Amino acid sequence: MTSSQETADRLPPASPHAGMGFREFVAIVASLMAVNALAIDAMLPALPQIGDALSITDDNQRQLIITAYLLGFGVAQLFYGPLSDRFGRRGVLLFGLAVYTIGGCAAAMATSLDQMMAARIVQGIGSAATRVLAVSIVRDCYSGRHMARVMSIAFIMFIAVPVIAPSFGQAIVVFAPWEWIFLALGLFGFLLAGWVWLRLPETLPAQNRSPIVFSSVVGAFRIVATNRACLGYTLAAAAVLGCLFGFINSAQQIFVEVFDTGSSFPLFFAGIALFMAASSFTNSRIVERLGMRMVSHTAIVAFTAIACLHAAIALSGHESLVSFLLLQSLMMFCFGLVMPNFSAMAMDPVGSVAGTAASFQGFVTTVGGALLGFYIGQHYDGTATPVVVGYAVLGFVAILIVLATERGRLFKAVNPPQPSAPRSARG
Repeated sequence: MTSSQETADRLPPASPHAGMGFREFVAIVASLMAVNALAIDAMLPALPQIGDALSITDDNQRQLIITAYLLGFGVAQLFYGPLSDRFGRRGVLLFGLAVYTIGGCAAAMATSLDQMMAARIVQGIGSAATRVLAVSIVRDCYSGRHMARVMSIAFIMFIAVPVIAPSFGQAIVVFAPWEWIFLALGLFGFLLAGWVWLRLPETLPAQNRSPIVFSSVVGAFRIVATNRACLGYTLAAAAVLGCLFGFINSAQQIFVEVFDTGSSFPLFFAGIALFMAASSFTNSRIVERLGMRMVSHTAIVAFTAIACLHAAIALSGHESLVSFLLLQSLMMFCFGLVMPNFSAMAMDPVGSVAGTAASFQGFVTTVGGALLGFYIGQHYDGTATPVVVGYAVLGFVAILIVLATERGRLFKAVNPPQPSAPRSARG
């Protein structure tokens, strides 16, 4: 390889649009991805106050506030893909951000669990646009390992949200009512919509758009659902995401009730999230060299092994705050190596129907993960055991799915590394 080629390989891919730098593009994508995490994590410290205000007597029922949002978020993704393939990414994205803003304001005005769940479903429906369109916009502009690299860099900023969001929510409930958390979420959606409207061009050319014809939509979903890599890695991602949602559902209860961390809960939650941020940064540096399969397959095996160790400690009755933090952090490091690569590998072979593919992937992973996480969370019994055992079981499920997808072959790259765009092509 020549020196110029080596230099090109170290540079970021070219910006997809004249007038928009690569960093701003990644920042917008990351902000869109952060919408979902912010809507979940910012309100975790306020769950006891919300439960009291809404007269929720069973503490485990508070998890419905999270699950309702995730179900709205997951189901709505089925529709945003075909809509964006027909009308373009930008307009559909702006519509979703408007719905998200309205849902956040409605949640702030809820006076019962039913009203809160309805508002959270609306908020999730709006947020779904950011999930689908973020992935579709990246796929419009990049493919293969370059796509994985962009997603990994964006994922770093996305992971920063769980680090700061609980502390943000905690600060609000110290100085203001819990309703202000949801008002702040609505404001974030409004400001992000303004950024998109002012700076993000349309990424899907008019000649590449497809009409919404039922037979065409069904055909597109058939392409996605019958593609071995797309289906397999989507299902595996759902299993892994179920672990994360199970933890999120029970996190406030585990840290406050089991380990008696009190108001320090956001700090411990942030510490664990930092390991995901670190792993995402690591992934962005190594994925083009080692390949998505080598990185993600190694990570899911390590994830499951650590989960089994954690489950053994919990079942033996020797769980402590130190052991929980250490092993949970290691698993989240593995999680950050798994998810962006599983997502990229699921999307890569179906670029011709990227919007529909992103919808399918988002629906399966989110709804599947939400239901699995809710099932785990509802088994909370005053200990961390249900969560860590759930991790081990779902880790094994994910490995089995990957083995079936790859026909028993792990760790081997399918495509060789490709050089990045030359310096002259970069924005």
